[in-house]
Amino acid sequence: MTENLIENLIMPFKYQDSAIAPAPIGILAEKRSGYHTDKDLSDVQQPITSAPPEVQQIIEQVLELEKDKLYMKSPRYISDDILKIIKEAIV
Repeated sequence: MTENLIENLIMPFKYQDSAIAPAPIGILAEKRSGYHTDKDLSDVQQPITSAPPEVQQIIEQVLELEKDKLYMKSPRYISDDILKIIKEAIV
């Protein structure tokens, strides 16, 4: 009897096939959002290119400012700088 007990302890443990339940593929698949699927993004710069020259100048200056501050460890006072650009364009 002890021999049979020892043999059972030495045998490797195997999972039963029913221990791992198959997951339906639909649960694991990524679902795409249906929000704004009809948008055409072929010309995303159209609002910028069709803006008046003054607005285009403001946009270019703000983009340049953001590009300059992008590499800073902690970019500070960007809102103040943007406000300064807008005030200069208005005056």
